[in-house]
Amino acid sequence: MPVPFTRGLRGEPPTLVDSAPRSVPRRAFAFTLMEIVASLVILGIMITGIVITYIQAHRTAEWSTYSLAAHSLAMQSVEQVRAAMWDTYRYPAVDMTTNVAMRVTNVLDVPISKTNLVYATNRVVVTSMGTTPPLKKIYVETTWKFMNRGVFTNSILTYRAPDQ
Repeated sequence: MPVPFTRGLRGEPPTLVDSAPRSVPRRAFAFTLMEIVASLVILGIMITGIVITYIQAHRTAEWSTYSLAAHSLAMQSVEQVRAAMWDTYRYPAVDMTTNVAMRVTNVLDVPISKTNLVYATNRVVVTSMGTTPPLKKIYVETTWKFMNRGVFTNSILTYRAPDQ
């Protein structure tokens, strides 16, 4: 097969023609230093955002764990007061709701190592709301610390009638 030639302009010698002519100049295939630096800056911002979001999600999940453990501790005190005997139809009337511990400090039930225990304090207040009908208000407040972010409080308020 014969090789195609082109005529040179203004008396130049003929040259071989490429079978696949280039439509893009050679310099357009490489990245400049500015493009590389800009892409690295964008990549750095993205990775920083991902890491910060991961850390915040971890911290929020840990706080939720402590809050749920404190709520369970408060519910435990509410159940102790609700389980206490209170019978107004008996003679003499029996009221054991005042025998429940009013202030207790416990370790939060969180799966952690033994070096970083978190303590929570339960405060129980049982108030008589009236005698006709007999009704008591049970208020439980659980306070606990989370890292260096201060003291948090979980509160539960419920009412109780005497045993029937």
